[in-house]
Amino acid sequence: MNDDSDKELIPIIIDLQQLKNSDGQVNELFNVLGMFGTAVEMMLKAMFGNVNIPVRVRGNKSEIDAFMSALSREKRYLDAAKQYGLTDPKVIKNKAKLDSAANKFFSKTGIKWPFK
Repeated sequence: MNDDSDKELIPIIIDLQQLKNSDGQVNELFNVLGMFGTAVEMMLKAMFGNVNIPVRVRGNKSEIDAFMSALSREKRYLDAAKQYGLTDPKVIKNKAKLDSAANKFFSKTGIKWPFK
């Protein structure tokens, strides 16, 4: 019999510095940015399913703060859209806050937020 309770989940590791090449510019290789988008998508799905998955985000403090802000704003926007529909003023306000957080993430990291 297979006991899944003994298995540890492999953490999602997002290293904001590794998304950049040696001269500090964003590495725009599809697989690198694709992996970043997939990791963020997995984190959001876990948040919606109330599943605890281990996550490690690496970078400097301002990059990590901007990432966490954008991620939490993404979740709030999706929650509101699901509850009220896309045209509700609450949802539109949440979208504006998400856009602001995504812009701040970009200004701190040079990396575009993976969802628009």
